[in-house]
Amino acid sequence: MESEAIQVLLVDDDAGLRDLLRKFFQQRGIEFSVLHNATNIANRLALERPSIVVLDVMMPGVDGLTALRQLREAGDTIPVIMLTSLADEMDRVVGLEFGADDYLGKPFTPLELLARIKAVLRRHSGQPSPAVNGRQGIYRFGRFRLDLAARALFCDDKRIKLTGTNYALLEVLVTHPMETLSRTKLLDMLYGPDADITERGMDLAVWRLRRLLEEDPSQPCVIQTVRGVGYMFAPSDGGDGNEKSV
Repeated sequence: MESEAIQVLLVDDDAGLRDLLRKFFQQRGIEFSVLHNATNIANRLALERPSIVVLDVMMPGVDGLTALRQLREAGDTIPVIMLTSLADEMDRVVGLEFGADDYLGKPFTPLELLARIKAVLRRHSGQPSPAVNGRQGIYRFGRFRLDLAARALFCDDKRIKLTGTNYALLEVLVTHPMETLSRTKLLDMLYGPDADITERGMDLAVWRLRRLLEEDPSQPCVIQTVRGVGYMFAPSDGGDGNEKSV
């Protein structure tokens, strides 16, 4: 589904998040509307049928899980992505049992939410996922394996815990190997051109990712600094012939 055809309804009581996401999606030509709470979500959907609903779990009054359950019990099958705290694993489990199509832990980047939205809409339309990550959607570098379909990073056979920002940054780097990416370009790719994130914030995100990937983060080999410009992902080859090596 092309971005121009997507219509998103965000249900969240966080005004700052609503404003950030509205700007991000509108800059990309995506129709975007909001509800401040879930009390009248059924009435809203009777008047407006977006492509997808992004529904926060924790809200005053009717919470997101209750709203989702009510929608599904009424027979409404509109795609729904739940926004949850990273710590609230039970909310994710309950949300999926109630009929959520996906969940996204806070904090997250707008780019990550857009990727989830497109994936959910592809599943609903029966379209295959784009083959941007090789045949199996897996990248190997050194001892690491990044599975884009599962949104998971493994070192040998051990899964490495990633925040939303960790994952989004790593995906950008892995899909642009041996390419010098300026801090400005990275910020644009992750957050959009008008995001209120400084280059110092980008440096901090890189530093955190280096702590997961580098044997010695103070002397990085995988995520190299290009002095005065930005960063370059310089992976070692760990491929096995069946998965994409970078």
